[in-house]
Amino acid sequence: MSVSTPTAAVGAFTREVFEAHLARVKHLPAWWRERKRAAYERFASLPMPRRTDEGWRFSQLGGLSLDGYHLPAAADYDRSGHAELGVPGAGTLLFANNRLAMQEPLSGAAARSGIVFDTLQNALVHHEDLVRTHLLAQPNRLGSAKFAALHEAFIEDGAFVYVPAGVEAALPVGVFHYARGAGAAVFPHTLVIAEERAKVTVADFFRSVPADPTSAQLACGGNDLYAGHGAQITYLAIQDWNRATLSFQFNATVARRDARVLSLNLHAGARQARHESFSQLQAPGAHSEMLALTVAHGTQEFDQRTLQIHQAPSTSSNLLYKNALLDQAKTIFSGLIVVDPDAQKTDAYQSNRNLMLSDDAEAHSLPGLEIQANDVRCTHGATSARIDREQEFYLESRGIRAAQAQELLVFGFFEEVIGKIEHPQLHDRLTEIIREKFRT
Repeated sequence: MSVSTPTAAVGAFTREVFEAHLARVKHLPAWWRERKRAAYERFASLPMPRRTDEGWRFSQLGGLSLDGYHLPAAADYDRSGHAELGVPGAGTLLFANNRLAMQEPLSGAAARSGIVFDTLQNALVHHEDLVRTHLLAQPNRLGSAKFAALHEAFIEDGAFVYVPAGVEAALPVGVFHYARGAGAAVFPHTLVIAEERAKVTVADFFRSVPADPTSAQLACGGNDLYAGHGAQITYLAIQDWNRATLSFQFNATVARRDARVLSLNLHAGARQARHESFSQLQAPGAHSEMLALTVAHGTQEFDQRTLQIHQAPSTSSNLLYKNALLDQAKTIFSGLIVVDPDAQKTDAYQSNRNLMLSDDAEAHSLPGLEIQANDVRCTHGATSARIDREQEFYLESRGIRAAQAQELLVFGFFEEVIGKIEHPQLHDRLTEIIREKFRT
């Protein structure tokens, strides 16, 4: 007997809609379909966030309604509108409305080395054990369990990147997730597995088509990054949904012995965007670099929640989130460093810096520590400041217009993070997208 669920709890994502989605993925393994069914039950039973929830402190809850969205039909993608990665020869996967729309395979040498760059649906069939072990293996611990369950229930496809032991990917790979049409709900996912001593760079792009600021969409995405012993992962995510989109994105990173993971997220689009990043340092020598840049315009709200967990001795993490706020924009940062009792010699850093470009902008920062070991070095802090008027005047006095002067100073503020991207084409692509945000 089916159990009815209050409409407010599920919005447009009714049980009938879920059953229709499940029928479309009936060719996938039974265990995955059962996981999706269990995820839907969690989603339907969990309440929407309330003002008393500490994990939603300072967030605007009125805009979180799940009404008015739908699972869109397949969309052909016009290559002329595709934002290229800018790296000749790099593999590409492009998803439009939750389905693969275009694929450029890896070079022959990369494929012969054992690197797998394919859709998540194909990986569920051909690399079932790997996917079952690593896909959504970490629980949501940052307040959005309901929306994380919605994501798991409705994932239709995504990207799968696997690099075998001892292999270094010479070129980055690019994954593009597009939402097309008013009311479209998309559920992008990227799974990256780097085995022992492997090395890979992945660039993830999230965009609306067309970029109509009045066309409301829902994006509920996630990514899993697993770095085996001595592996290196560089992950770059560029979120540029249109200005009417409600966005959720969940990151889970696992770093094993002597592994290094650098994750950089650019937040530029959406009406209201919540990003949760959970990083686990599970073995000695593991290191996680958690970076983010935000360009907030108009009345945009960017809600950033992070968790750095040190579970083994001699691990390190470095979190640096920088936000530039214009107009009446709002940012929220809430971060926590947790050091387990056995994680002696931990070295952890957490910093949130806000550049206020308007008197009407609003920035909230809540850094925190939870230390259960006695031989550690952990620091955290937050700052909010305006552009130095003397620097601005210096540029303007040399014939640079006020808007350009402001842009130059913001890039100076961001360069500490942008400079972490070693690949020159990706560095330039990131810079170009940020520059576009100051001209729209």
